[in-house]
Amino acid sequence: MKLTRRSVLRSTAAALVTPALGAFGGAGPAAAQATQTPRQWKHGLSLFGEPHYPDGFKHFDYVNPSAPQGGTVRQIAFGTFDNFNQVVSGVKGSLAMGTDLFTEALTSPALDEVSTEYGLLAEAVSYPDDRSSVTYRLRANAHWHDGKPVTPEDVIYSFETFKQNSPQLGAYYRHVTKAEKSGDREVTFVFDGPGNRELPQIVGQLPILPKHWCEGVDKSGKKRDVTQTTLEPPLGSGPYRIKDFAPGRSIVYERAAGYWGKDLNLNIGTSNFQQIRFEYFRDSTVALEAFKGDQVDWRTENSAKNWATSYDFPAVQDKKVVLEEFPIRNFGAMQAFAFNIRRDKFKDPRIRRAFNFTFDFEEMNKQIFFGQYRRIASYFEGTELASSGIPQGKELEILQSVKDKVPADLFSKPYTNPVGGNQQANRNNLREALTLFRDAGYEIRDTKLIHAKTGEPFSVEFLAEDPATERFVLFYKPSLQRVGMTVNVRVVDSAQYENRLRQWDFDIITASWDESLSPGNEQRGFWSSQAADQPGSRNLIGIKNPAVDALIERVIFSTNRDDLVAATRALDRVLLWNFYVVPQWTYGKQRTARWDRFNRPQNMPKYGLSAFPTIWWWDADKAAKVPQRS
Repeated sequence: MKLTRRSVLRSTAAALVTPALGAFGGAGPAAAQATQTPRQWKHGLSLFGEPHYPDGFKHFDYVNPSAPQGGTVRQIAFGTFDNFNQVVSGVKGSLAMGTDLFTEALTSPALDEVSTEYGLLAEAVSYPDDRSSVTYRLRANAHWHDGKPVTPEDVIYSFETFKQNSPQLGAYYRHVTKAEKSGDREVTFVFDGPGNRELPQIVGQLPILPKHWCEGVDKSGKKRDVTQTTLEPPLGSGPYRIKDFAPGRSIVYERAAGYWGKDLNLNIGTSNFQQIRFEYFRDSTVALEAFKGDQVDWRTENSAKNWATSYDFPAVQDKKVVLEEFPIRNFGAMQAFAFNIRRDKFKDPRIRRAFNFTFDFEEMNKQIFFGQYRRIASYFEGTELASSGIPQGKELEILQSVKDKVPADLFSKPYTNPVGGNQQANRNNLREALTLFRDAGYEIRDTKLIHAKTGEPFSVEFLAEDPATERFVLFYKPSLQRVGMTVNVRVVDSAQYENRLRQWDFDIITASWDESLSPGNEQRGFWSSQAADQPGSRNLIGIKNPAVDALIERVIFSTNRDDLVAATRALDRVLLWNFYVVPQWTYGKQRTARWDRFNRPQNMPKYGLSAFPTIWWWDADKAAKVPQRS
């Protein structure tokens, strides 16, 4: 379970999280629930089991509580931005990086736990045994940057506004029927039924907006409209506020004076930089050169070629730049060539499978990735949730419930990707691809792949926003041409790319879905029939499959970890055997490069990747040896 969007609100920690239970760090005396049963307030929410940190804990184990505060960190952002309004993110405009720095939620995750959150704006949480509702109690001292308190009205307004205007969050909170004030500092969320283990937690992840500001007027006297993009710096409650920005080019955040939560146990040892700056780049190559030129301080490297060949410049040799890899333990991922199956030419799964047989990953890995990658074979790659072999035990039992709606082969054959890497294997794979095309109604005429009945040639366009993507698509292109396809590769700017995705105006894109270690309600947004026609949803493929819908519900309503793992593996297997994507590759570590001006705790969080810049700090001694270039 997690709350995500293409521009992730909690991007700085890079943490994939799940909801929780609880009285968050020092709750007051319990009140009576509307049903008059005793209310059990808790300080932390965990999907299965109890939170690691007890009520009243002083700080997370992975932070340095004495970390110095100050300095500026300059980070890279790609594309452009023309919007600070999170409500319409994914629907209109391009949201600026870092909006999570001034926006807070009711809860916040621990980076050393799989599925636990603790109270941020809320000090306590309670729900009945059947999880048919949840009540959050706000902290009395939580306030906006203008000094006004965070109120239940703010929470209710935020819930209603996001649910109405954000397709992704509308789907995510589809089973939350209403939010209502149930006490001076209490908000109760009512669900449409009992038993959804995640709902009490995921409502805690909702970004909270200031109602009085959103319904007010700007400096010119014009009434604000949360359904539109805006470059007016919003009012927040978080540790940072916007200091300065140049639309589409850069944005600077500074620590908010008088931040209400600076001494909160969740925040001790975090948000240590005085300023966080994002510099925007349209091209990853230009961004790399900017890093080499000391125009930015930190870089996460996603290119195997760059990692192997581009970090031998003098600053690395002089140890002014540090290269470090951090293990990825907090999520699994599917990165793939994704089909838009709303288009007729991709509706037949044999066509989609044929694309996989034309893809020679092994040779690509050798020639352009320096052998660094392994092939992805699961939507939950790298986790215990990934299916393998043939289904057995509880997973088999779950799959039997949708037996008439899934490919029969998944019961008797393990899912595998074709293996290439040599001429004989490639010839066999292309031969299999042509057989699949023939079975789907296509044939070769004059070296062209033609629909046998309509005479229409098979053509395909790969759409991308990053020129770096073009490199590996062009490697794939000749194999597709060998089976008679007409192949085009089109790279567009980020704004046009976003608009085309919202309108489902594409053939094939490179897409990725990060999966938390406790998947749940977000799966509806990824794969459900309901999300398939919602602009801005993450069901980019356009899946409308009753078996997938049924298995998503099994995942969401799992009652223990064993059930969750079995249901997720079943869902994974059905997605794989429908060949909705051509899986790409993964590495298993986060590659990073930084100018050596910073420091971090020795005990890094297991599920936080680098956790930069969240728990890092400016090291004055190092910075004196490696001065920051302005």
